[in-house]
Amino acid sequence: MNLTATLSGMARSGLGAPALLIVILMMVVVPLPAFALDVFFTFNIALSLVILLATVYSERPLDFAVFPTVLLVSTLLRLALNVASTRVVLLNGHAGGDAAGKVIEAFGHFVVGGNFAVGLVVFAILTIINFVVVTKGAGRVSEVSARFTLDAMPGKQMAIDADLNAGIIDQAEAKRRRSEVVQEADFYGSMDGASKFVRGDAIAGILILFINMLGGIAIGTLQHHLPLAEAAEFYTLLTIGDGLVAQIPGLLLSTAAAIMVTRASGSQDIGQQVTQQLFGSPQTLGVTAGIIGMLGLIPGMPNLVFLTLAGGAGYMAWRVSQKRRSAPAPAEGGGPAGPSEAESADNREVGWDDVPPLDTIGMEVGYRLIALVDRNQNGQLLGRIKGVRKKLSQELGFLIPPVHIRDNLDLAPTAYRITLLGVTAAESEAFPDRQLAINPGQVNSPLPGIATQDPAFKLPAVWIEPGLREQAQTLGYTVVDASTVIATHLNQILLGHAHELLGHEETQQLLDRLAQAMPRLVQDLVPKTLALRVVVRVLQNLLTEQVPIRDMRTIAETLAEHGSRSQDPDVLTAAVRVALGRLIVQNINSLDDELAVITLAAELEQILLRTLQMGKDEQAPLEPGLAERLHKALLESTQKQELVGQPAVLLVPDVIRVMLARFTRHGIPNLHVLAFSEIPEDKKLKVIATVGK
Repeated sequence: MNLTATLSGMARSGLGAPALLIVILMMVVVPLPAFALDVFFTFNIALSLVILLATVYSERPLDFAVFPTVLLVSTLLRLALNVASTRVVLLNGHAGGDAAGKVIEAFGHFVVGGNFAVGLVVFAILTIINFVVVTKGAGRVSEVSARFTLDAMPGKQMAIDADLNAGIIDQAEAKRRRSEVVQEADFYGSMDGASKFVRGDAIAGILILFINMLGGIAIGTLQHHLPLAEAAEFYTLLTIGDGLVAQIPGLLLSTAAAIMVTRASGSQDIGQQVTQQLFGSPQTLGVTAGIIGMLGLIPGMPNLVFLTLAGGAGYMAWRVSQKRRSAPAPAEGGGPAGPSEAESADNREVGWDDVPPLDTIGMEVGYRLIALVDRNQNGQLLGRIKGVRKKLSQELGFLIPPVHIRDNLDLAPTAYRITLLGVTAAESEAFPDRQLAINPGQVNSPLPGIATQDPAFKLPAVWIEPGLREQAQTLGYTVVDASTVIATHLNQILLGHAHELLGHEETQQLLDRLAQAMPRLVQDLVPKTLALRVVVRVLQNLLTEQVPIRDMRTIAETLAEHGSRSQDPDVLTAAVRVALGRLIVQNINSLDDELAVITLAAELEQILLRTLQMGKDEQAPLEPGLAERLHKALLESTQKQELVGQPAVLLVPDVIRVMLARFTRHGIPNLHVLAFSEIPEDKKLKVIATVGK
């Protein structure tokens, strides 16, 4: 118990491996008594058996991933024992018998019958088996396995990334699989090197045998004055015993290495695999029994042995056949009906698992764009998309859902598609081997390439070769790579559809975060004052008009104040906009003291007010002629502001703000429609145009 506790404590403290290496070095330098050699030789044989059985019972090579290191340490241990035993044999071999320990004596006398000629033959045969057959074959298999494993590594990594982007696995599973791929590559690379240790050990065993034999005979005859025949008998038997006691563990380790690199991964150890695959066919066993039985009937053959073996094989074939007949009947498809196959896809009831969930945000790419999302090929799109999500989440005030990316062979090779809740929101093309030169509007010099439009802002652009980047920048073009083009397009789509990404779950999370600092405010708001659906609708209205919802405190306080008087989301949205007026104006005009605005003529305001009163709501339709003239005038004023680099702001009475905001939202997206009450008191106004005069 004390020894076990000591070894366990050393293992936990990390001193086990250094202590073992120090012992190995001491064995090389410090002379060992015969008893110590017996202990170490016995330990070496036991260790080799443990390693061999560990390889047999491991289900996958990675289950014994430390095998290359164990192989190296055990080889060093055996070589150190060779040095220590050589010292003892050469110093004390003239005494004969157990001069080098009981283990060497047993292998030198009992195993080979005390005949050194037989011992030499046995040693030579073991060495040939180990060196020529097992070690050489295992080394070749290790080399090929390492090369093919390393070649397949990028494909495996790409398959993991594809499963992750498709939502088949989560981040934790992807991390585990990537770690397993790296471990597999490291393992087979290490095995390729470890096989060289085994081969070198076999060569060293041969050299050590002849050196010990010749050196022992020389020492016995010259120093101890033994007759040549007696010296040859003593030292040869001791040397052969020493060689055998080292070569047998070496053969076991070589066999373990060969088993490790030649086995296939599975859910069974090698014994179960051999039993099932080699002796699992009644036809194989039956034919074998028939052939062996026919040979046993030939006169002069060892009939008893052959017929007994034929009867055993025939019995095994009958037992396997009976076992198969008693197994469950085959399914209609023709294969064996296992527990998972009995309920086939055709017979299984349709359930909710057959309804795939919709991705909130999805992206499908053609096969030429797969490299952009593969980190092993320096694809930068995943990082850009993560940056877009982080930036928008910080700007808008809620977490943007993950983007699930998958390949789609139905798309053109360079096409990509952005979907929101399963519906296509945008589709365009990107060329991974080219760069997009965008004309900001002031460039007249053409560039060779594929003419197109910037998908995000619809500006004229050209897909150019990378070598033309500097020339394009000199001419005034803005040049970006394909990953940036797709990420910018995604950013614009998400920004324009932010209200579709916010639902009840996201709103509840915002309220839960606010409740951590202001629990009373949230309790008074939901559900006492307003239902959650009303709060969701108000936040969606704000996002529709590109108003961030970062200031949840102000939003919640305003809703709590006005919620007792009205449950109308539009009325509550107007109240929240007034409370957020400073933020809204600052997002439009930064910190400038003066805000340039466009106003409506008094007559036009009266017409819009009467239209609103006739329609009874903010969605009252305008008379077609009036709508066309109003749209044209507002578009011209907006374009003039854009030309001078100023934001276009339409300032209108509070009553008609919602109607005009909806009127201009899609036709003039760059026009900001503000109500008089939303302008901070300290903000100066400058009327630059009046529409309707």
